[in-house]
Amino acid sequence: MRALIELLIQHDFLLVFLVTLAARIGAPLPAAPLLVVAGGLAAAGRLSGFSLVSAAVLANVLGDAIWFIAGRTHGHRVLRTLCRVSLSPDVCVRQSESLIARWGGSSLLAAKFLPGISVVAAPMAGALGMGWRRFIAYDAMAGLVWTLCFLGLGLVFSDQIQEVLDALANAGKLAIGTLGVALMMVVAWRFWRRRRMARLQGGIERISVEDAAALMDQDMAPQFIDVRSETGRLADPRLLPGALTIPLPKLAAAASELPQDRLLVLYCNCPNEISAVTGARQLLDRGLPRVLALEGGLDAWDALQARRQAMAPPPTADSIA
Repeated sequence: MRALIELLIQHDFLLVFLVTLAARIGAPLPAAPLLVVAGGLAAAGRLSGFSLVSAAVLANVLGDAIWFIAGRTHGHRVLRTLCRVSLSPDVCVRQSESLIARWGGSSLLAAKFLPGISVVAAPMAGALGMGWRRFIAYDAMAGLVWTLCFLGLGLVFSDQIQEVLDALANAGKLAIGTLGVALMMVVAWRFWRRRRMARLQGGIERISVEDAAALMDQDMAPQFIDVRSETGRLADPRLLPGALTIPLPKLAAAASELPQDRLLVLYCNCPNEISAVTGARQLLDRGLPRVLALEGGLDAWDALQARRQAMAPPPTADSIA
């Protein structure tokens, strides 16, 4: 621990910049606790507050800009990947979409303090077409507020932080082991919650994209229902043939207006079809008899269409004529 403190004192700007940048990109590094410790050292006159603020804000903007560019370039694919590796993929996409839709650029500030969607806000802003100048302005302000909050905690509780650091330094390996166990408990709890959510959504049958396409080929097309939010469709405007667009929060209210004589197939582009499964459960609970979730969602459907086009025979001269 003393070695870490000495390293922070010797390379304050570089260390804070690298750790914060890595954390904004998505690495599991303790950028916020590091800033609290740095704030305590700055209160004792051992570090430069200006240097710490500059490093943290610059790292925030650069790290978020990487994801912003990825969102503008690859849109929904980046968001799907980020939420798939999240410990809470069931809420990751929906929360980030609603946050951007409700607060616009200001959502970048709120996202700094919301675990689970912090990394998702920047690519979501890019996917929804936020301008560069607006993004930089809001993100720099968000990074500044985030930085000052944690540095301020260090300044206010500088005496207590120094006592904790001394205790950790004396505890040595025991302290490191305790922190490791605490981190493992948090991860285990989040994983258990994720599995519990999956079990609660169990019992909903899924239909493969191959079977859904086969029904269409036989003039038995199901009624597709897109349960993504309006913001989600702005980021990813793809629609299945003849699909109704009913956001998940409005689906239960619209149940009575849906056809009961057709197979209803709900889809989304979220991990594990969680929104489609949730919607299917709502419709089944309201008495609709034939409701399925589309396995793989939009991405699986597009992949099937790409395979079909690749396997289709090339057009002949007669067919062209």
